[in-house]
Amino acid sequence: MKITEVRIRKAVAEGKLKGYATVTFDDCFVVHNIKIIDGKTGLFIAMPSRKTAGGEYMDVAHPITPVFRVELQEAILNEYNSGRGEEISSSEELPE
Repeated sequence: MKITEVRIRKAVAEGKLKGYATVTFDDCFVVHNIKIIDGKTGLFIAMPSRKTAGGEYMDVAHPITPVFRVELQEAILNEYNSGRGEEISSSEELPE
């Protein structure tokens, strides 16, 4: 499975959330709402998740292997760091 497109929506507001990524795989499958977060050791991605009845968050979609997680994170962060992408205000941000 190849990553065929990465689109970035950069958050304008101050804070740890720096934006969202939408990733297309093999020109036929898309995953929205991958968060780009500024952590203690730098930028990282958080996969889309939902809150369970117990109050915990569970990933809706995620890489199965560490190798693909690294590949996905590098593709998203490279696109984020390229300066491309549309900016979104806090009122346009997607729900967590």
